[in-house]
Amino acid sequence: MTTQQILSFAIIGGAILCFAWGRFRYDLVSLVALLIGLLVGVVPAKTAFSGFTSDVVIIIASALVVSAGIARSGVIEWAIRPLTARLTRPRSQVPVMAGATALLSIFTKNVGALAILMPVALRMGREKESSPTSLLMPMSFLSLLGGLVTLVGTSTNIIVSQVREQTLGRPFQMFDFAPVGLVLTLFGLVFVSFGWRLLPRDRQGRAALGEVTAAAPYTTEARIADPLPAALATIADLKLDDDGVKPLALILADGTRQPATPDLSLTAGATLMLEGDDAALDRALARLPLTSERDKAALAKETPAEETRTIEAVIQPDSRLIGQTAERTRMQERYGVQLLGIARNREQITERMRDVRLRAGDMLVLRAGEAALPDTMGDLGLLPLAERAVRMGDQRGRWLPVLILGVAMVLLALRVVPVATAFFGAAVMMVVVGALSMREAIDSLEPEVLILIGALTPLSEAVRATGGTDLVAHLLVGQLHGLAPLLALGAIMLVAMACSPFLHNAPTVLVLGPIAVSVAKGLGLGPDAFLMAVATGAGCDFLTPIGHQCNTLVMGPGGYRFGDYWRLGLPLSFLVIIVGTPMIAWVWHLGV
Repeated sequence: MTTQQILSFAIIGGAILCFAWGRFRYDLVSLVALLIGLLVGVVPAKTAFSGFTSDVVIIIASALVVSAGIARSGVIEWAIRPLTARLTRPRSQVPVMAGATALLSIFTKNVGALAILMPVALRMGREKESSPTSLLMPMSFLSLLGGLVTLVGTSTNIIVSQVREQTLGRPFQMFDFAPVGLVLTLFGLVFVSFGWRLLPRDRQGRAALGEVTAAAPYTTEARIADPLPAALATIADLKLDDDGVKPLALILADGTRQPATPDLSLTAGATLMLEGDDAALDRALARLPLTSERDKAALAKETPAEETRTIEAVIQPDSRLIGQTAERTRMQERYGVQLLGIARNREQITERMRDVRLRAGDMLVLRAGEAALPDTMGDLGLLPLAERAVRMGDQRGRWLPVLILGVAMVLLALRVVPVATAFFGAAVMMVVVGALSMREAIDSLEPEVLILIGALTPLSEAVRATGGTDLVAHLLVGQLHGLAPLLALGAIMLVAMACSPFLHNAPTVLVLGPIAVSVAKGLGLGPDAFLMAVATGAGCDFLTPIGHQCNTLVMGPGGYRFGDYWRLGLPLSFLVIIVGTPMIAWVWHLGV
């Protein structure tokens, strides 16, 4: 073993130990490992940062932005709404929600697909005779399986495609993963449709800080469209209860105020006073022919390109707003701030927002130019609340994001453009058409994952360049020699599946991918099949909450403990190995 091989193995081994220990952040460990590789000369300076500009990082980042654009459009909730109203028990909720998550994961990145549908599942689990615990883990596992179907569904597929290009000279195409991925997804869906009963149902999920803040019921005003659709004759026809919104009053153009009873007739151009949390109000305003009632004057901006932000703030005891109304303070004319909603502790606001006398402790939803907000908050004596996305009646194009994604998928299917180009273009168009603001696009990225992949890619290449990959492969070939080809393939998948919970799925593929190619060549078997086994094994961490972001994402809201994952995950892991191994061997010609 050469000095360079020893050093490269030592750096990778040290990183693996730190990953398994869990004391330090994954991204920090990967950056330190890259720095050490640079200092000792294992990683050449000219290629040290190539991982950050690779197609893998571009594709993953772009897929996250596209997923956020789809989520922001509300089209998924709109599409699934007719089904959720009929689902009252876990036996029907689990297959529908898990299946929807898998389907969405095929076309967007799996963690984005899960994030889109989690709010629906949480409302369903809390409002019906169900439990989020029964829903969220099956949805997480199906997001992992659904992500296996296409190149962009999961990071492991994207990385293994890069490994194939580096070792065999050609990447995997968009739908090369589909035959195996679809079969595994179908078997997995059937399994979780019955296997959810293995999960505890008496757990209480942990609410995030943003969810606690979001529980505040805001009062806002919305103008009824003119002309009004014929199907919407009364307040009952609006079905505001479906969104968690309570109608308070209807105010006619002449100022006449009428209590919002279910049989009250709607009047085009009238103002409807509504109460609900900001997410509920946003859903209602997006679904119905209602527009958020706000001043028509433009917001004050330092430059035309400046973006607007919507934030929550609480009125402090020394605020100049105390005892004043929004109309009297001329909030927009003087400060360039729009008042979108008001919430008051233990009291329902029944007046028009412009006429409400503000008090210390009132919570406001405000919109202003991004640069003006800090000074405005100080001048008005307002304290911004926890940082979270706040939306209330923002204008959005429901179908434009779906159209953009559809065009990208068609271009990929016809092989008109490469994957990185298609998804980068789709991500940029999400911002251009207004589906996302630039801030929202940036916030949708997962920098820790992008840094992890960017930093470990040159280290993985260094192991291969120093001959370390061939050395490990030679040892594995000796161990696997004499085994039936199918068993050797299953063993590689099992190793990848075992490593993923401790290394994270991305490092698992970066380290094991080149080794799998060398092992296949040493055994005289098809390297594509072994690469697929690595991608499948690394992408199917069903045993812990730490191997994949999807499992981590549902842990708190689902009330899961570390030991809960193996209850459903262990039999599903065996199912993946038993079904996936022969499928890979059949599709990818193991013996070639």
